[in-house]
Amino acid sequence: MPESPLTRFVKMHGAGNDYVYIDCFTEQAPADPARLAPRIADRHRGVGGDGLILVRPSTKAAARMQMFNADGSEAEMCGNGIRCVAHLVVAHGHAPAGQVAIETGRGVLTVDVRPEGPRRSLVKVDMGEPILEAERIPVTGAGSGRIVDAPSPAVGPEEPWWRAAGLDPRMTCVSMGNPHVVYYCRDVAAVPLEMVGPMIERHPSFPQRVNVHFVQVRSPERVVMRTWERGSGITQACGTGAAAVCVAGVLTGRLARHIVAELPGGELELEWTSDGHVVMTGPAEEVFEGTWRDA
Repeated sequence: MPESPLTRFVKMHGAGNDYVYIDCFTEQAPADPARLAPRIADRHRGVGGDGLILVRPSTKAAARMQMFNADGSEAEMCGNGIRCVAHLVVAHGHAPAGQVAIETGRGVLTVDVRPEGPRRSLVKVDMGEPILEAERIPVTGAGSGRIVDAPSPAVGPEEPWWRAAGLDPRMTCVSMGNPHVVYYCRDVAAVPLEMVGPMIERHPSFPQRVNVHFVQVRSPERVVMRTWERGSGITQACGTGAAAVCVAGVLTGRLARHIVAELPGGELELEWTSDGHVVMTGPAEEVFEGTWRDA
């Protein structure tokens, strides 16, 4: 029986949010990426990462990003992922540096790629306008319209860790093409994220599951955040999540429109501009290249 063909991949990260990338301009796309994602993203038996991202040709843009979480579920958008896709597209010669259009599940987004070397770029992404209506995020059981500092059925009755973390149990919900819920607390390090993250992610209030963020406000211009990502668990960074945190901070009166978010994997710069778009700036960096035989 002949061996399966080798597929070349690139491991990249944006502020520590790492994925395995396959350049489908030059490599054959996997026949079943949803099945491949959990295997290749496994940190003990695979390459390791928060998921799998395919960089495909597009009829609408320089490239199309198709992403799969570490559990194999397909997601609409990844802020750190799109920065790495844009870097790859430029580094592999599929588009020149500067303004690059990338097709995503959120639509076509424009990014500005500034190479800082052959394996690293600083990338600015126009993330588009946030979605704030409950039914479009989607969130159920919390009324219609915007959900800002609203009671959260997902956190349940008070638990001992609330006091240690200084939790405000109210939630603010935002979609950046994928759903996010934001909670504020005094000390994000005291949140037992590995316990509460999966419970909130899969709460019935969120019919498409949700990305969960706990935020500590240092000043109106700076926050610390920790994230449980839908389908991937605890991650070093979440770009769409940082964008949602910026929007939530403005809506609740806690933050300015231009902030820096400190994440376990590094810092991201966010701005909710006067035209209603959220702009994110951060790094995209190659880690290594390799080949994978999907036996």
